[in-house]
Amino acid sequence: MDFASRRLADVVIAAPAGRIDHSSAEDFKTRLAPILEHCTEGSDRVVLDFSGVEYISSVGLRVLMLAAKQVKAQKGMIVIAGMQPVVKEIFDISRFNYVFAAFPGVRAAVGDLSTQALALLEAG
Repeated sequence: MDFASRRLADVVIAAPAGRIDHSSAEDFKTRLAPILEHCTEGSDRVVLDFSGVEYISSVGLRVLMLAAKQVKAQKGMIVIAGMQPVVKEIFDISRFNYVFAAFPGVRAAVGDLSTQALALLEAG
């Protein structure tokens, strides 16, 4: 699994790529942790760009559930964008579509969270 992140004003876009499964879930959790620390009320909002995620297993879903609980306790905001059809189907079957707000793409997610971040995204 690859992982990249970037900041646009008060939004952090975290983009894992590949498979999030038994062999990569711990790495995903470790890379996500410092981003989630700052995802609090009045601070950073997080967009998980899943456009590069090919598959997510139950172990990966567990990492996401723990992330959602942490962010909720911190009164932060975390959303998912750009899910591939197979990942979206896994989310729907496991009812994670009730845990995370999902957007068709990063632009829509960023636009919903921050006009300032959207302006930076569109600028370049």
